[in-house]
Amino acid sequence: MTLTLTPTKADRFSFGLWTIGWQAKDQFGDPTRGPLDAVEAVHRLDELGAYGITFHDDDLIPFGAAAADRDKQLTRFRHALDETGIVVPMVTTNLFTHPVFKDGGFTSNDRSIRRYAIRKVLRNIELAAELGAETFVLWGGREGSEYDTAKDVQAALDRYREAMNLLTEFITDRGYGIRLALEPKPNEPRGDILLPTVGHALAFISSLDRSELVGVNPEVGHEQMAGLNFVHGVSQALWHGKLFHIDLNGQRSIKFDQDLVFGHGDLFNAFGLVDLLEFGGPGGGPAYTGPRHFDYKPSRTEDYDGVWDSVRANMRTYLLLKERATAFRSDPEVLQALAHAKVGELSQPTLNDGEGYAELLVDRQAFEDFDVDAAGEKGYGFVRLNQLALEHLTGAR
Repeated sequence: MTLTLTPTKADRFSFGLWTIGWQAKDQFGDPTRGPLDAVEAVHRLDELGAYGITFHDDDLIPFGAAAADRDKQLTRFRHALDETGIVVPMVTTNLFTHPVFKDGGFTSNDRSIRRYAIRKVLRNIELAAELGAETFVLWGGREGSEYDTAKDVQAALDRYREAMNLLTEFITDRGYGIRLALEPKPNEPRGDILLPTVGHALAFISSLDRSELVGVNPEVGHEQMAGLNFVHGVSQALWHGKLFHIDLNGQRSIKFDQDLVFGHGDLFNAFGLVDLLEFGGPGGGPAYTGPRHFDYKPSRTEDYDGVWDSVRANMRTYLLLKERATAFRSDPEVLQALAHAKVGELSQPTLNDGEGYAELLVDRQAFEDFDVDAAGEKGYGFVRLNQLALEHLTGAR
């Protein structure tokens, strides 16, 4: 089956304003690009086939802007959305740039700053609702510490939970059709960030008053920075019904957060991820129906022509991997290899219908008469299966 490699709004590709609008300033160098107007960003994304744009509150409206300036910018932005049909599927908040948040927002040791942070987020949730966003992402980039003696982590988690419970109460009382998504990251900019992985976030969510309104927004690079397998993390989020949003980019091993174009890092894992998102993985399972959101940084070496090239590259890479995953799934040799590897058998319950431990204990075929030596000699053919995946990924099949 040949899929089109030209993106359309039906593909549900979205980009953060902070990504394409990044001026490429880092801790070692000044910006290499000028600012990008949000209205221009909307029109260029529309031309390139994207369907959505996302933003932090401070991306769209400068921090501390006067009410008149805020209203003017919002009017221009809404007009651009109406002209193009571009939507705002997700909004997020900035509790990390201004010096007031240097010790966090929801978990700052300073109580007055925590109160300010919650007010800032409440205001932004109202804006998200006005623009029709379905998801509100919270990345706690400053919620952490560098020194174990400086942060009472258990108290910080209490304050984190207090804030999240208040936000879900606000959303419920206002009748907003918005769900919250926590975005894990292990470190950078803090030495250690609270809720560093998908697993940590899922455990925390289970403690919330309205946990059904809170899920996760995992990011490729963030999980790979911790040395974890992103496909595994996303699979568990899907298994819990908590994959509310996803950030796609590229990362090469355990280092700083590179934010490369999607697929320009661990390509094999990107292939597995697209297969999972589109089809539920080789063994089936729940697929992902939300936006394919690219949270990356156009390389500092590029001018704005290069920025728009990187937008194209993200979408084209995803569509190429989708095409390769489709071919992989329809290959008879792959289907035979999957069967030999017993991938589908894992979906079969280990116990028979109505069977409990009592029945299992008297089944001699399960233990006493089970030929462990013969079973141990059989190979699964995982290497052959993975080679087939590689050949499809590289276009050799």
